[in-house]
Amino acid sequence: MINSLLEPFTYGYMLNAIWVSALVGGVCGFLSAYLMLKGWSLIGDALSHAIVPGVAGAYMLGLPFSLGAFLSGGLAAGSMLFLNQKTRLKEDAIIGLIFTSFFGLGLFMVSLSPTSVNIQTIVLGNILAITAEDTIQLALIGGISLLVLALKWRDFMVVFFDENHARTVGLKPEVLKVIFFTLLAASTVAALQTVGAFLVVAMVVTPGATAYLLTDRFERLILMSLIIGAATSFVGAYLSYFLDGATGGVIVVLQTAIFLAAFVFAPKHGLLASRAKARKALEETP
Repeated sequence: MINSLLEPFTYGYMLNAIWVSALVGGVCGFLSAYLMLKGWSLIGDALSHAIVPGVAGAYMLGLPFSLGAFLSGGLAAGSMLFLNQKTRLKEDAIIGLIFTSFFGLGLFMVSLSPTSVNIQTIVLGNILAITAEDTIQLALIGGISLLVLALKWRDFMVVFFDENHARTVGLKPEVLKVIFFTLLAASTVAALQTVGAFLVVAMVVTPGATAYLLTDRFERLILMSLIIGAATSFVGAYLSYFLDGATGGVIVVLQTAIFLAAFVFAPKHGLLASRAKARKALEETP
């Protein structure tokens, strides 16, 4: 029995998939706390689709797809920041514009050379097939992102809460936003290989949304988001060996299950707690 449970750890490709998934999941969970704080959850969705033309272009040119995805994601993030600062458009309109433009371009590029582009890898990811070079790239992305977030988490928090206050204490919101979106683009590229383009949004939204239901303190929200992202990615990659299913799908299903549990049972903001408060208020009404 124990030997069967430990079997995935006896294969090198599974070990790589498990620890890389956990690292990427932790970084995405960390970032999701800020997206939840600012109400920017749709940006994760936009970036996950905006990297498609970069991946398609990289495949067509014979370049590493992570390079194309990062450049495309960085361009999309930069475009959103530019339009937000230079136009009167609201954030949801900007996100929708960038999302549809980049994704449409990506589909067009795929249609030009369908045989050179592995569309299944783009859509579903393929963490089990990562090479040694991919592992090093993902480890560098995850490690550097975690280091920057650990050093700058308080500065990001101040900027996302109140940009004017951030300026008064000597911070530079524009620079910090560029750093944050660079990290988000890099992490989106990493998550692409884990869960695919269509499920990246779950990795950068669900952990933060779950933690948001469980605590009112931002420091705890960050920690919970990181733990949820890393733990579900670790367990999801592990279970995918026995379920013989897509690793990304298993990870997202686990994250969704935890979110639903928090939605119902969270002690303060859960559905049951809200109903109990409503009943108590009715009983106290004269």
